[in-house]
Amino acid sequence: MDKIAVLDFGGQYAHLIANRIRRAGVFAEIIIPQNLVDPATELKDFCAVVLSGGPQSVFEKNSPKVDPAIFEIKKPILGICYGLQFLVHALGGQVKKAAGGEFGEAKLKITGKSKLLAGLPKASTAWMSHGDEVKKLPKGFEKIASTADCEFAAIEDSARQIFGVQFHPEVKHTEFGEKILANFLKISGAKKSWDLDKFLKDEISKIKKQVGQKKVFLLVSGGVDSTVAFALLEKALGKKRVFGLMIDTGLLRQNEAEEVHKSLTKAGFANLKVANEAGHFAAALKNITDPEEKRRIIGRVFLKVQRKVLKRLRFNPREWLLGQGTIYPDTIESAGTANSDKIKTHHNRVEEIEKMIEKGLIVEPLAELYKDEVREVGRKLKLPKNLIERHPFPGPGLGVRILCGESEKPKTTNKIETEINRKWKIRGKVLPLRSVGVQGDARTFAHPVALFTASRDFDKLSAIATWIVNKFPEINRVVLGLDVAKAPRVFLAAPAKLTASRVELARAADAIVNQTLSAQKLYAKVWQFPVVLAPVFEKGGEAIILRPINSEEAMTANFARLPKTFFATVTKKLLKLDGVEHVFLDLTNKPPATIEWE
Repeated sequence: MDKIAVLDFGGQYAHLIANRIRRAGVFAEIIIPQNLVDPATELKDFCAVVLSGGPQSVFEKNSPKVDPAIFEIKKPILGICYGLQFLVHALGGQVKKAAGGEFGEAKLKITGKSKLLAGLPKASTAWMSHGDEVKKLPKGFEKIASTADCEFAAIEDSARQIFGVQFHPEVKHTEFGEKILANFLKISGAKKSWDLDKFLKDEISKIKKQVGQKKVFLLVSGGVDSTVAFALLEKALGKKRVFGLMIDTGLLRQNEAEEVHKSLTKAGFANLKVANEAGHFAAALKNITDPEEKRRIIGRVFLKVQRKVLKRLRFNPREWLLGQGTIYPDTIESAGTANSDKIKTHHNRVEEIEKMIEKGLIVEPLAELYKDEVREVGRKLKLPKNLIERHPFPGPGLGVRILCGESEKPKTTNKIETEINRKWKIRGKVLPLRSVGVQGDARTFAHPVALFTASRDFDKLSAIATWIVNKFPEINRVVLGLDVAKAPRVFLAAPAKLTASRVELARAADAIVNQTLSAQKLYAKVWQFPVVLAPVFEKGGEAIILRPINSEEAMTANFARLPKTFFATVTKKLLKLDGVEHVFLDLTNKPPATIEWE
């Protein structure tokens, strides 16, 4: 079978490169570059090599590398982001820190002829996420594309068939990314011999081999991932050998536990129980404000509850393995590959789970897939449409949508606000809290800026948001004040904690948003819609932050441009909730912001 080698330098999208190549019908295998001792021998059976992105700078002492002999193997090579910078650095070119980062959409202009960019228009949209840039090309290379902020956005050495792109063709938000990868596969000469049906067949065999004569105890949420994992495990092992447990953490949406149990039972999942453990989670999370610590605690409590239920049902632990609906973004954001940076700890990747994985005690049939692939597997397993197309909801639930912590602002606040006003004639306020982001494949924990304007020109506002996060490293999100056009004089933040009253307020706000989405027939227009409660106020209340996004695989995302009437209606309703003082709309794409705020 023809195959492509993807060298994983730790980029958030490294596995997505392999995913896109497989979706094009060619098998791709991920390889840790430091493990290659003799590239010429070890890569001889591959048709081509892709060098992935990564979170580090090529000139850092401990940055991931591969033997430069790889460039002499006489196979087509494509470097992406860090991969481009590595090949330039290794071959005698020059890479330096850019004057400003480049994150999100950029206009790509083709400046030269190339088989890699064949069939693309002269101008298109590409997706960037980098803080370093190429300053000087190695001998034999020429520029084939650029952007306004990146001179060498695409390069090639046509004689050696070595190509490099600073942007990410593997993400859906690069307009002609699939075409670029298809062109590279054509250059490689690889034949199409892989599809999702083959994955299903292979995965069922793997499940049977791993589980043997044991049974699987699966934690389910009603979300797409765990539901598809449930169905796939049942197909491999039979219904009697798979037990589903839904844990009501007290951090679920309004009526979530009852509705999920009803819908899953109706879909044929009979071996299913619900355990109400709200008190257990509330006690464990009391006084916890750090977002990473919250995630770790939630993951540990899930395990404790699972063991308690096993004991209550008198299941012999030696006869059972734990099943999870983990998908690849959970793994990569939790620093699950050798060179990747930890963005956030997912509840299914806490230390205890990692140890169980090492011992073969965890079954994760979807761990190599992305959300779009998981949905396709669900369709192949004949699951109901309402279960497959449900909006994603995080395992920790509202626990990661209720911001906690102390009030703080960067020292450069006045400078940032002044420059935004001077450049765009819009009032901007740095909010006194921080959220998680992903910039240049690395984790950031930085501040949001709130814009205040009557304008609802989302294209212009998106351009302003992109400029702000590229300009100021202290900022990783931009939000729009929906309830007032004039900036309040000052914003404060309370030293808030995860209390029962805040959970109820967040649950009520979430219900309003989802009910309005359905009423205005907009549910299918959005991929996911986090509703965030933030202890930011002017007069003592709290703020609701709306985060509607569109994506396919959760690795990149655009904020969803819903009708102005929706935002006007939902803002009016939210402001009637006791304790809600302001409503914001998150204008930030991913990168630089993660989908969830924590």
